[in-house]
Amino acid sequence: MEITQEQKTFMRKAIEMANEGMTTNKGGPFGAIIVKDGTIIATGCNQVTSSNDPTAHAEVTAIRNACKKLGSFQLDGCEIYTSCEPCPMCLGAIYWARPDKVFYANTKVDAAEIDFDDQFIYEELEKPLGSRDIPFVQILREEALETFQNWSTKKDKIDY
Repeated sequence: MEITQEQKTFMRKAIEMANEGMTTNKGGPFGAIIVKDGTIIATGCNQVTSSNDPTAHAEVTAIRNACKKLGSFQLDGCEIYTSCEPCPMCLGAIYWARPDKVFYANTKVDAAEIDFDDQFIYEELEKPLGSRDIPFVQILREEALETFQNWSTKKDKIDY
């Protein structure tokens, strides 16, 4: 795939967001932007430590900002530019948001080299629930299933 000058400009903005967030002590060195129709509609930088929110990664922050701006829970027609290959959480958020494409700069190996290593999460996902480092204990399934059954027959639900 041929990378355009415009795409490089967008990636430089994501890298700029990473630097800005890091130098202002918002969080780690990660930035992201979301583009629709050639225009930046949202930005985000890692804000984990400044907001005490472990989900405030750059991609998640940018997705939240973009969805709010678009008035939609999906990013149809959008591209995400992120300064680093997304972690497992951000990857999940990206797939739920359904952008058209993701561009990234640094790799997960690059991130691991500066102590942002998500390999343990990938390994945990492969383990049976009972063998994970954090115990997962199922309780009250029958009671919870009632809510799922109600959802399946709800007439005014918005599918996603």
